[in-house]
Amino acid sequence: MRIDDTRPIWIQLADSFRARITDGTWKPGQKIPSVRDLAIEAGTNPNTVQRALAALDDEGLTVPKRTAGRYVATDDTALQALRQEDARAAADAFIRACRSLGVDVDGAHGLVDERWNADL
Repeated sequence: MRIDDTRPIWIQLADSFRARITDGTWKPGQKIPSVRDLAIEAGTNPNTVQRALAALDDEGLTVPKRTAGRYVATDDTALQALRQEDARAAADAFIRACRSLGVDVDGAHGLVDERWNADL
């Protein structure tokens, strides 16, 4: 993970941890690494990691279990909402790019149809 100076570190960490959940690196029900291990990995203070993980707890993506660590939530309601949000953001970026290139809606649909089953 690469930390930059433009946003608070805990937000960058939370984004990175969310990505690990949405891409399946951390699977539902799986115990995630300890705060200490994540802090070492990121090269940051454990309190910063704890703040990032608390945000994921609040979003329903992770569940802390007293004395047993923290686990990825097994109820995938929050995960599905996050994936929809990510897909919507990607679609918005695609639409903005098409508009800036002068591609109309029919052309954009054609591109999606053409590329949907491509080996990307």
